[in-house]
Amino acid sequence: MQDNTVTISESITNFYNGLIHQLPGIGIGVLIIALGFLIAKWIGQFARRRIDARTHDPLMSKFLGQAIRYVLIIFVVMIALRAAGMGGIATAILTAAGASAIVFGFAFKDIGENFIAGVILAFNRPFDVNDTVEIGDDFGKVKNLEFRYTKLKTFDGKDVYIPNSDVLRKPVTNYTEDGFFRWSFIIGIAYEDNIQGAKKTILETLRKEPKVIEDDEHENFVIEDELATSTVNLKVFFWVDTTDFRRMAMITKGNVVRNVKEALEKDGYYLPADIQEIKLYGGERGFPIRLEKNDDSENRKNK
Repeated sequence: MQDNTVTISESITNFYNGLIHQLPGIGIGVLIIALGFLIAKWIGQFARRRIDARTHDPLMSKFLGQAIRYVLIIFVVMIALRAAGMGGIATAILTAAGASAIVFGFAFKDIGENFIAGVILAFNRPFDVNDTVEIGDDFGKVKNLEFRYTKLKTFDGKDVYIPNSDVLRKPVTNYTEDGFFRWSFIIGIAYEDNIQGAKKTILETLRKEPKVIEDDEHENFVIEDELATSTVNLKVFFWVDTTDFRRMAMITKGNVVRNVKEALEKDGYYLPADIQEIKLYGGERGFPIRLEKNDDSENRKNK
């Protein structure tokens, strides 16, 4: 019993002496970590600014700046462990990381897949910040590219985080890459109206709208779309600027629809509603209908 007590006492004394001996190294390690975190943050921000100045690409610069920062932090932690006399721990961490890479690869397959997809998107992607895009069923403006996801801000105020792997796999529709978008709508005129005259009125109205674009590459036009029940339907195609998509572009469309309607009415074109045909089935006796005159109509007739 006494031997056991001596052994425990010696163990505690040895641990205490060893801890005291390692305190300077531990202090240096903590100092290295503190300075290393600050330096890594500064270098990451510096790299981000330099990359942004050269590429004018905020998504890529932010992504690479964060990647550089995290790599430096890992490097600093390894140096701090060795400076604190814990080189064995640093070696064990690296060995364990290498040995468990396969296990973690299966366990965190989605995280690794999204990270690799993020690296690919940082260098080769179909959008930039504030572009209006549609990714699968999600529609909005690109706000950020992180290691695991791409952030969209929808036009009704929702924040959507799409895994980067989905961005690579799903079709991406960019509405603002070249700055132009073509709207269309249908308007019906009466059968007795002059079609060519109506088309001319519509095109003149389009040219008066300052937000409608027309040049050699972007041509506005009107076609006969359908012979409907009570109207000849004309389909109007026109181009708008998508710098402010889903607000100004939609306001422009509303202005065009209203102005075209008013211009056609001003020029004497009739815009009839659809004719509804009612059939009454009542056998040989027919369907009983009785028309009654109201008192006002009878009084006016007597006067």
